[in-house]
Amino acid sequence: QVQLVESGGGLVQAGDSLKLSCAGSGRSFSRYTMAWFRQAPGKERDFVATISWSGSTTYYVDSVKGRFTISRDNAENTVYLQMNSLKPEDTAVYYCGADLYCSGYGCADAAGYDYWGQGTQVTVSS
Repeated sequence: QVQLVESGGGLVQAGDSLKLSCAGSGRSFSRYTMAWFRQAPGKERDFVATISWSGSTTYYVDSVKGRFTISRDNAENTVYLQMNSLKPEDTAVYYCGADLYCSGYGCADAAGYDYWGQGTQVTVSS
């Protein structure tokens, strides 16, 4: 069982930066692939970035490559999303998820995730 709590969202202007955190509970946290998804009003939950259990492998959706960086600290049971050069189209509720079995680009499928946090709102004004 893993419980996830996101934090760090807020209202920023285009071009600004934010760093999201996702704190996990449970001794098995380090076994899970972790990911960030986002959901804008009226839209589906979309993949943003994922990181393997060891932190050695990451994948990003094309729209955030070069701007966002996912990382994790297994000693602290925390995964991060550093977001730079934010754009209005990045506005959404951001969720972190934990998946025990996915690999590679299969980790971009929200349906496979076992646990989710409650989400944190990111709003980017133009």
